[in-house]
Amino acid sequence: MKRRLYFLLPDTSHARSAVKDLEASGIDLDALHVIARPGTDLDGLPVATGRQRRDLGERLETALWDGNLGVFFIALVALLVMTLIQLAWYWLLIPAAFMLVSFAAGVVFTSHVPNVHLSEFRDAVRHGEILLMVDVPAVDVEQVETLVHRHHPEAVAGGVGWHIDALHI
Repeated sequence: MKRRLYFLLPDTSHARSAVKDLEASGIDLDALHVIARPGTDLDGLPVATGRQRRDLGERLETALWDGNLGVFFIALVALLVMTLIQLAWYWLLIPAAFMLVSFAAGVVFTSHVPNVHLSEFRDAVRHGEILLMVDVPAVDVEQVETLVHRHHPEAVAGGVGWHIDALHI
């Protein structure tokens, strides 16, 4: 699984310079994506596709989270109904197990999956800043962040999100 790093740059000249430096360090141009407000001259920059602009990762994360909550509450209702009709205690273990697994999945998801999304950068982009997204393997996150900060102190790190190649997110 890859990580998506987010950097805000003040203008297109800084973005072009950062893209050149990242390419020179061995990052493929296909792993770089730029988002800017409409009307910004992005010549020479790897413009984000429509899919990348829609942040499908956030939608997928929301759907999974909502599904997890749904399973939890359906199991809770089942547990209450089974208790009210006074089934044997061992039947109550089934919905209780679903609730426990759903709760554990939620805890793991919220504590281990980074969750930076494009919505956090909309105001900055609207005010003229350039958002550079860099997709790298998880082991290279620190190296890329160090490179960008060392060569481009004007870049503001916006965080790290997850990126799954198979889903083209």
